[in-house]
Amino acid sequence: MSDSAGATTHAATAPLPGKQARALASAFLPREHWYGRRDYYYAWSKFGTDPLYPGVCEALRGTQAPLLDMGCGLGLLAHALRADGQRMPYRGYDNDVSKILRARKAAARCDLGDVAFETADLAQGMPAHRGSVAVLDVLQFVPVAAQMHAIDQAIAMLTPGAKLVIRTGLADGSHRAHVTRFVDVFAKVVGWMNAAPLNYPDADAVRARLADAGLKATFTSLRGRTPFNNWLIIAG
Repeated sequence: MSDSAGATTHAATAPLPGKQARALASAFLPREHWYGRRDYYYAWSKFGTDPLYPGVCEALRGTQAPLLDMGCGLGLLAHALRADGQRMPYRGYDNDVSKILRARKAAARCDLGDVAFETADLAQGMPAHRGSVAVLDVLQFVPVAAQMHAIDQAIAMLTPGAKLVIRTGLADGSHRAHVTRFVDVFAKVVGWMNAAPLNYPDADAVRARLADAGLKATFTSLRGRTPFNNWLIIAG
């Protein structure tokens, strides 16, 4: 398959080294009390085991275009980007009000600079934006039509030199796909996520959407030290 249609690769991207992962996670340590460290341990685990953040940093390196991070959660990507020396304006959106408030506190502790967090629901569409777009681990929580609409919106936002970066599980029937769904459902049950997964994107449908827009895209397996069926899609 040609690059414009979405080349598939299996190159491994390593998570952050343990010392760096812990240092970045320290932004989520509560200053007012010793308990309530859930966000700290979550961030430490994510930075230290998930190759997502090095992968996205590598994809965006070299562009100064403002970044829209849709489904930003606690804003971990903003911390990873600043640690990587990337200073593009960053706006993160999530439909979880509590996470947005905690993201703001953590960003303020580190004085990340030119970072903002607001609430928005991907199922209802994206905020106005021009530049690069990251859509990470959220497409499965909206209906298929909303997935495709979000991708179309993101494509329309791209400016010259900007990138569209998507991380998602894919509906390929693999064992890893079943594990991914189980963990996403479990995250809803325990209250970490405020929605359960609906549909995982179809790889061919996403490839076609990007190719029809004239974008060159790569699909890279991004499992890291996890059992999940995660893929990083980079288009520009």
